[in-house]
Amino acid sequence: MAKKESTFPNMLITLLVITFASATSLGYVYELTKEPIAQAKLNKKIEAIKQVVPTFDNNPNDEMYEVAMDNGFILELYPAKMQDSLVGTAVKTFTKNGFSGEIWLMVGFTPDGSIIDVSVLEHKETPGLGTKMAEPTFKDQFKIKNPTSYKLSVKKDGGDVDAITAATISSRAFCDAVDRAHKALLKGDNQ
Repeated sequence: MAKKESTFPNMLITLLVITFASATSLGYVYELTKEPIAQAKLNKKIEAIKQVVPTFDNNPNDEMYEVAMDNGFILELYPAKMQDSLVGTAVKTFTKNGFSGEIWLMVGFTPDGSIIDVSVLEHKETPGLGTKMAEPTFKDQFKIKNPTSYKLSVKKDGGDVDAITAATISSRAFCDAVDRAHKALLKGDNQ
């Protein structure tokens, strides 16, 4: 049996065949997983909304509206209703001021603007330090507080929030995200 000579055209054709097969299978896998990934993200968002507002009978995702902030950021607001009466609003908010980058939160507000609860959606904070922001000992201090009278900054900066020990940057970032959510809620109510 004669060995086929390795030439540039042969190598090019082989490379093209391998590339085409790889691209086709990657596209197929993407199409196969696109819907389940989108559904999982939606379920995670709905669960976060359920955690931060009272029981509701509408679909807040269907009634979601956006509020453009002064700095160009756009926040999503999810009204929660029971028998067509507003029982709370969940605000998906973020800050870029975390120790390790962005922090995403879902903050629930009563119709009068008091904080119901806060759920941490995503972060990359230091394990054992900044990650404590998701624990009740830190985030529960925001419950039933109205940001118009409760200063959303750490005590070290003259606010009312007890910072996480050795994680002041993460604590400040958390406060920043909650404050941004409150401003979006007020701005959304005035639209």
